[in-house]
Amino acid sequence: MPRRTKIIATLGPATDHPDTLKALLQAGANVLRLNFSHGDADDHRERARLIRQFADELGLSVAILGDLQGPKIRIARFSEQRIVIESGDRFTLDTAFDPDAGNQQIVGVDYPPLADQVGSGDKLLLDDGRIVLEVDSVDGSAVHCIVRSGGTLSNNKGLNRLGGGLAADALTEKDLRDIKLAAELRCDYVAVSFPGSPDDLHQARQLLEAEGCDAGIVAKIERAETVHDRQLLEQMIIASDAVMVARGDLGVEIGDAELVGVQKHMIERARQLNRCVITATQMMESMIEAPMPTRAEVFDVANAVLDGTDAVMLSAETAAGKYPIAAVEAMARTCIGAEKQVRPYAANLCFEIDFERTDQSIAMAAMYVANHTSGIRAILCLTESGSTPMWMSRLASNMPIYAVSRHADSCAKMALYRGVTAIEFDLFQQPQDVEQPALQQLLERGHIQPGDKVIVTHGDITGLHGGTNTLRIITA
Repeated sequence: MPRRTKIIATLGPATDHPDTLKALLQAGANVLRLNFSHGDADDHRERARLIRQFADELGLSVAILGDLQGPKIRIARFSEQRIVIESGDRFTLDTAFDPDAGNQQIVGVDYPPLADQVGSGDKLLLDDGRIVLEVDSVDGSAVHCIVRSGGTLSNNKGLNRLGGGLAADALTEKDLRDIKLAAELRCDYVAVSFPGSPDDLHQARQLLEAEGCDAGIVAKIERAETVHDRQLLEQMIIASDAVMVARGDLGVEIGDAELVGVQKHMIERARQLNRCVITATQMMESMIEAPMPTRAEVFDVANAVLDGTDAVMLSAETAAGKYPIAAVEAMARTCIGAEKQVRPYAANLCFEIDFERTDQSIAMAAMYVANHTSGIRAILCLTESGSTPMWMSRLASNMPIYAVSRHADSCAKMALYRGVTAIEFDLFQQPQDVEQPALQQLLERGHIQPGDKVIVTHGDITGLHGGTNTLRIITA
């Protein structure tokens, strides 16, 4: 049975050799992330070209995720590249200070409103919370602080306030340029960093559509304000195609202890609202330097799988780590181990919801039949857009879902859906003929055996999006 949870691997210097990139796909990466915070446009063009070349060679449906940098607030640079500050030291953040002249006492900040948005007693967190400053006083553009937790501080590290509240416009000038690049590269998904409202997500979608790109929108949930307002969080989920539990900046703003419950709530609510969900950040962080993950990391990944996440993400582990292929292999093993513990459940939400679309009704009916009928070995979903298998993937099940589509872009998007294996295959036959050729594909690929019972869903009219209206149980 194929692995159900999908793996997102971030590309970077450690994966730039073509053999390494191809090996990532062979190891099990389903989605490859282009981090627009690093590298230039030509780097990303070459990576996208190689992804598609190797996916074609290996016969895989692979999605490309373009991740916008967003308005991350950062300190400027130090004249000596880095400093060490200790608890009790006094340290100043000054938005008017020379951005290249930081020293032991002061450093510039790239966020002009900082002095107007903080006050005495506020806790400011640098470098993903590794360094903690407490605001003592504000004088003009200078924010004078006392170091509460020190350490080594280097150039361009991120700055957050405990509890949130520091926010710039979600789409920067760089993001607007990168949206054009994402459209040029035909990214399947585009992630919006630090969105403050559903309008930020709608704007990104409109800008992509204006460039002729129908990429799915991923909302990276990184602000305390978003998770503290459950209504706003739901609006953000609904406005997106997928949400990312971006545990780095979010954890810094709300605290690690609170992050545990937030992650579980986001995974559950995204699935209930028929959206995909990605769990990200430090999932196998030790593998940047080590060839094996810690047991704590294995349990972290496994818990996200058990909660129902669609995908787990590797960041620096693959982009800059020493063992990128081993990291994907370790994550794949962990996902498979955790999935053995997943138990299907009745579609209880369906008893409370009236379905407005026939294809959604067919999808939910198929999952109920799959979970409550003995002898079924697989679900075969003939689809144009991928909507029917997406709805199927929202319910917990151990049943493999094979989605056959003649559209490469639909197959790529389905690479993110939990439990769905996309197969690109062109079905031009009449409706009464489509089942057998699709079933033959599963037999030839070894997904099923002769005599297996399979649930098949499709529409009467080939080429009609949203036209799925048929459910049958047939024998291979």
